[in-house]
Amino acid sequence: MNHYAGKKVLVTGASKGLGQVCARAYAEAGARVFATARSADLLDALLSSLPEPERHVACPANLAETSGVEIIVDRFQSTFGVADVLLHCAGGGFGMREPLLGWDEFETLYRVNLAAAAEINRLLIPDMQAGHGGYAVHVGSTTSKEAIGSVGYNTVKAAVAAYVKSLGRQLANSKVIVSGILPGAFTAPNNSWQRMIDRGDKQVMDTFIRDRLPRGDMAEAGELLPLIFLLTGPGASMMAGSCVPIDAGESYAYSV
Repeated sequence: MNHYAGKKVLVTGASKGLGQVCARAYAEAGARVFATARSADLLDALLSSLPEPERHVACPANLAETSGVEIIVDRFQSTFGVADVLLHCAGGGFGMREPLLGWDEFETLYRVNLAAAAEINRLLIPDMQAGHGGYAVHVGSTTSKEAIGSVGYNTVKAAVAAYVKSLGRQLANSKVIVSGILPGAFTAPNNSWQRMIDRGDKQVMDTFIRDRLPRGDMAEAGELLPLIFLLTGPGASMMAGSCVPIDAGESYAYSV
């Protein structure tokens, strides 16, 4: 029996990157996908490429704004009802590489990488608990455990790991399993690494692969899917509160 057949799956950041790959994979597994991101055009293109497009929903919204979260939750509840899986893939550093970031910059990073997901959880998880339960998976990063990125990105991704551990513990005896993944570098449609490849920045890529990736190869987003499916499957109970590294040895941290 296909565990995902008919399951209702919300995917943030679905217009590109890992979110797009996840939306496609869950749709192909038989789930009904609620895809959300800022770009209506990219979401429409995604939807039209999924099997049985009429079973899925595209909902453009800006997660940096409170109204965007409200749009997502209202539309999800009115079209799909109660969620089975929440995949929080939206996030990023938005090119904010200066070490002394301002208030507004930190607020943007925090809203998109963590606060929007937390608000979606707050509004949708109670119905999941009252029903058949479900799963909430958050995408962190190797920078959740190591200060190897920019100050802003490191900080908000560390907050994601703290949130997953804290909420996962609180909900561990309920019917909703909260977990996260901490991926290393990977390519995905229109993500930062793919854009670098498309620009022809071969020297930068080659140097990063040589110095940082022990297996000598850049990962593809599809390689993360087995872990994500595990965390949203019937055997996930012991993963409550866990943030699982998946980086082919890229990171150095012992703690998980």
